[in-house]
Amino acid sequence: MFSQDYRTLRTAAGLVDRSRALVRLTGSDRRSYLQGLLTNDILALTRGTGCYATLLTPQGRMIADMRVLETGDAVLIDLAESVAAAVRDRLEQLVFSEDVTVADGGGSGILLGVYGPLAAETVSRALDGEGSSGDDAAALGRLRSMRTFDNTWWDCGGVPVLVVRSDEIGVDGFDVVVPRERSDALRAALRAAGALDVSAEAVHVCRIEAGRPLFGEDMDGDTIPLEAGIEDRAISQTKGCYVGQEIIIRVLHRGHGRVARRLVGLTLEPGAAVPVRGDRIRAGEREVGTVTSAAPSPALGRPIALGYVHRDFVAPDTPLVILSGSHPAPAVVSRLPFRPARPGR
Repeated sequence: MFSQDYRTLRTAAGLVDRSRALVRLTGSDRRSYLQGLLTNDILALTRGTGCYATLLTPQGRMIADMRVLETGDAVLIDLAESVAAAVRDRLEQLVFSEDVTVADGGGSGILLGVYGPLAAETVSRALDGEGSSGDDAAALGRLRSMRTFDNTWWDCGGVPVLVVRSDEIGVDGFDVVVPRERSDALRAALRAAGALDVSAEAVHVCRIEAGRPLFGEDMDGDTIPLEAGIEDRAISQTKGCYVGQEIIIRVLHRGHGRVARRLVGLTLEPGAAVPVRGDRIRAGEREVGTVTSAAPSPALGRPIALGYVHRDFVAPDTPLVILSGSHPAPAVVSRLPFRPARPGR
């Protein structure tokens, strides 16, 4: 089953359970308000665009990572369910005189994900089948022209749904924010259009192959974004002040980006056991890090892992050892995303 689900995501269209939470901000000051709190340039967003960002403590530690989507009438924040209530409350408490209202967005919809090379065709057929206006070619072209984080409202049988271009699981696709009362109908329409249900295990493998860290697994409240290697996606170096900026700037400019540890890819030998979260990483007799997530990689034909290691051991091709229990397994630091070896290597 896992192999078939993986092939679906790599060659067709997989229907993914996107268990995420939504926070909705309305009001004329919503973007300027978030500009002073989040790490990316929220003021630069226009209707139908979005970005990836983090919310930090004053010490530069992560409270959450998130997608920030400007939909035209609101900003919709998509983030892990485990931190959604705390983030919503924090954002609400920090509103003073700004024209901003913070609300739980869960009532406005849930996320259905369709990922894989046939995702655009599948979503187009499903929405048209649900009564979407417009011809098939125009709908498909509209989806294909969207960039990552772009979002657009879609008339689905008289019900507005939000379609978001996404690569969150390490595979290109779309998330559809649909009202809860229509979610079963749209799920059935997506299946009828060719989407196949895929397991969380297959999604997990694709995410790790893409080197995409997950909050709650590879990142948590002790993580500085620079340690996780997400600065290029999550942090604007040209915007004004935000909470935690002083720490980030100090590391980037005074410390030349050097942090005590870094998230790296680790490639094991074919046939080795798949590591588990918390397995220790050694260089010789020195303990230098821990595994955060791992999976068997069909693309590489061997286990792979993500883990934090001391900055002296982050260079690609650095040999290390992963201790699963008391069993040592040789591993090599790999560039992210993981790439299959060329023939003959």
